[in-house]
Amino acid sequence: MAFRTLSLFAAVLLLAACETPSDQTGTVSGEGAAGKSSSVDRGSTGTTATTSTPKRPLSTILTVDVGDRVFFEFDKYSLKAKARQTLERQATFLKNNAGVKVVLQGHADERGTREYNLALGDRRANSAKDYLIALGINPNRITIISYGKERPAVAGSNEAAWSQNRRAVTVISEGAGS
Repeated sequence: MAFRTLSLFAAVLLLAACETPSDQTGTVSGEGAAGKSSSVDRGSTGTTATTSTPKRPLSTILTVDVGDRVFFEFDKYSLKAKARQTLERQATFLKNNAGVKVVLQGHADERGTREYNLALGDRRANSAKDYLIALGINPNRITIISYGKERPAVAGSNEAAWSQNRRAVTVISEGAGS
């Protein structure tokens, strides 16, 4: 008998917990962007739910929104127009995030000697650094390193892979904790 009463009581609780649908002709406000709050008005129910979207890490913003890498032609370290556009967006990002310091990593494809590619990666990183400095970024906020051919982004021995490996990558080293 006690089991039957307990089962009946549990069933009543489950049914009571179910809410009947109400008229949810609500409005949504807020921008919903990273770090912004948004509120939802549930219409006639009179309830308002407020949620806060977590802020995206600066490293994600740099990589996804701004662009963290520029590419070079074979055996070159001069910046193409597209690379300059990416670096201009990076300069704006750095100006808007004054506490951020970056490392510019220079890379090369697999062709050539290790020593030659380390030197070429260094020249590529310096080209990007010089352009950022020309755009008003303090040189003390930029460090360079060359990996040469030691850290390919794409494995392969063809032009498609090589073109992705001839690059300079901007990585946040300090100040990303906001």
